[in-house]
Amino acid sequence: MKIAVVCSNGRVGRLVVAEAQAAGLDVTGFAKGENKSAAKSFVQKDLFALTKEDLAAFDVVVDAFGAWAEADLPNHSKSLSYLCDLLSGTKTRLVVVGGAGSLFVNKEHTARVMDSDGFPAAFVPLATAMGKALDELRTRSDVEWTYISPAGDFQADGTKTGKWIWGGEELTLNEAGESVISYADYAAAVVEEITSGNHIKERISLVRA
Repeated sequence: MKIAVVCSNGRVGRLVVAEAQAAGLDVTGFAKGENKSAAKSFVQKDLFALTKEDLAAFDVVVDAFGAWAEADLPNHSKSLSYLCDLLSGTKTRLVVVGGAGSLFVNKEHTARVMDSDGFPAAFVPLATAMGKALDELRTRSDVEWTYISPAGDFQADGTKTGKWIWGGEELTLNEAGESVISYADYAAAVVEEITSGNHIKERISLVRA
């Protein structure tokens, strides 16, 4: 299976590259700067300069784009739309590294994590931008996409346990009542979904077991 990891120099992107290679997948990293990942095959190219031909040979494209500066937040929608247009009408699957703020906290799916009273105000702009990108992705019937949301507490330096619980559109808690996942476990779970392909045109989520 041939995998492209777009924005492979990011913290999640680097971990996905490493996990996918460890699983025996044929991985190529794509990034604007020089290779900072363990990718044995690498293309130095900005996301917005990618072409259909660049991605044509891959079975799965992982979108690991991330932006945190307020001026760059609209690029969550722009980058995802750009990749969708490149993959439109093809069999290549798009697996998106998503956010947790858009997860629902009620069965009616009318209230999201980002709408909760305790949600940090500093993260509202980012969660809103990522939620908008997800809403736009849901309209794409021409792309074989999967959107993967982490748990509410997404720990960059958390340990890898190798154990997680898959969820769906709603915020899922583990037996300890926690919503937490490490970047390392998240990356491993992304690779599990890449190899299984069980959730086409779905948003799924996960939490540490």
